[in-house]
Amino acid sequence: MAPLTQPYTEIAPAADGLPAIRRIGTSAVWRALRQGWDDFTASPTQLVFLAIIYPIIGLVAAAAAAGRDLMPLVWPLLSGFALVGPVAALGVYELSRRREQGLPVSWVNAFDVRHSPSLPSILALGVLLLAIFVAWLFTAEAIYRGSFGRMVPASTADFLAMLTGTPGGRRLMVLGNFAGFLFAAAVLALTVISFPLLLDRPVGAGAAIRASLRAVALNPMPMALWGLVVAVVLLVASIPLFVGLAVAVPVLGHATWHLYRAVMPR
Repeated sequence: MAPLTQPYTEIAPAADGLPAIRRIGTSAVWRALRQGWDDFTASPTQLVFLAIIYPIIGLVAAAAAAGRDLMPLVWPLLSGFALVGPVAALGVYELSRRREQGLPVSWVNAFDVRHSPSLPSILALGVLLLAIFVAWLFTAEAIYRGSFGRMVPASTADFLAMLTGTPGGRRLMVLGNFAGFLFAAAVLALTVISFPLLLDRPVGAGAAIRASLRAVALNPMPMALWGLVVAVVLLVASIPLFVGLAVAVPVLGHATWHLYRAVMPR
């Protein structure tokens, strides 16, 4: 196993038709984050594009769930966007890929993903993530119904009181967060290198998913750290009315590309 303090060490050879995968240390995660920040600051036009898109996504989701009947799904909706985040970050991966190759980089190039030879596989993987997102919403609703039945909170204050002041609310928070963790861990394992791999090589959706699962199996501690970093950064960035996502999402997207490069030798 790779020493946790080293960026990367030995390479696990190709197996079952999958590319070779490098075993990395946890320091590779911090290195990827620094490189992601460098990519983000190197092309300031990205900020204009992302500062408009991502806050709007978060605010629309919050507004859609503000109705009384949908109030219990506000948190599952907002947190669930992390499950489809790899799709939203596709254009950012492309920008890092172009910068790595010394090509001109502009926010317009984020849309070059549509010319990728792997586009059908990328779309198939995107549909899978959408299905996981929908499954998460159904699961969250089932946990709420199991805790409170058909009871509908009269207001946000009433809902918060239900969560913090009743046994059902405490059960809801424990079970809901545990279920959310399982969904997030599944998406991490399925996608941590699969989307960048599809942009980089025409391997097919199935092979990309298996490569991602193998990368996680070979690097459990670094990948667990990466998942924790992503969760914390997205949570903190969402607090100021989601405006922080305009920086957090592209930086994490760029960093994901560099983490892929650390794991997957050329």
